[in-house]
Amino acid sequence: MDYKKITETPSNHDNLELMDTTTILQKMNEEDKKIADAVEKTIPQVTKLVDALTERFNKGGRLFYIGAGTSGRLGILDASEIPPTFGMPHERVVGLIAGGDTAIRKAVENAEDATKQAWLDLKAHNINSNDVVVGIAASGSTPYVIGGLEETKKNGILTAAITNNPGAPIARIADIPIEINVGPEFLTGSTRMKSGTSQKLVLNMISTALMIKIGRVKGNKMVNMQLSNDKLVDRGTRYIMEGLNIEYTAAEALLKEHGSVKLAIDAGRG
Repeated sequence: MDYKKITETPSNHDNLELMDTTTILQKMNEEDKKIADAVEKTIPQVTKLVDALTERFNKGGRLFYIGAGTSGRLGILDASEIPPTFGMPHERVVGLIAGGDTAIRKAVENAEDATKQAWLDLKAHNINSNDVVVGIAASGSTPYVIGGLEETKKNGILTAAITNNPGAPIARIADIPIEINVGPEFLTGSTRMKSGTSQKLVLNMISTALMIKIGRVKGNKMVNMQLSNDKLVDRGTRYIMEGLNIEYTAAEALLKEHGSVKLAIDAGRG
């Protein structure tokens, strides 16, 4: 089955080198305005994924992202922000990139073409049927991601895919395909731009909605965040002040005693 490689189609803009700086930035911004509308169309599929994740997380399951290049880095970024923001253990949301941790900062030659490596990387984490694997690839044809999703599915584990080419191979493999059609890039084929931004938005939606659903948020507050610096201690103290209607010093003392906003508020109300 063939599909249109939208990520490789020519830009709507040409002669970029002849544009002045303001025009370059205006035209980029024009393209960026299309991203949120494209993401909105994926909400039904993202809903399916979040609900499936919630069910599995409540049984002790985990979320794995697999990708190469920009897509892999975005998965790692999202995963790395879960512990400090929501107080979850690092092993509950895991980002894996073709080429390993070295590839986070520096491209590893031919790593994305290793069709068997993603499954080996997943097996190193003792992946099981309570887990969910989300493959991320703007092109939708990255061998590392394709191979990982195929093996994951063979082993009865739920799969999802995030791609910017509707009908791409990873979308056809995945149980829950999330296809974000943002159109051609401003710079032809440069998927770190609109495609990457759209992936970041969807990843924000997936992980934040999941954390809300499993009880890591109260009201609109990050009540389980790690208190790893003065800014976060101050933020947590103010959350407690608001939640209990008490003074700053009393709130700060409760926070230091109990170690989290949630526990401090529960204790203050008890």
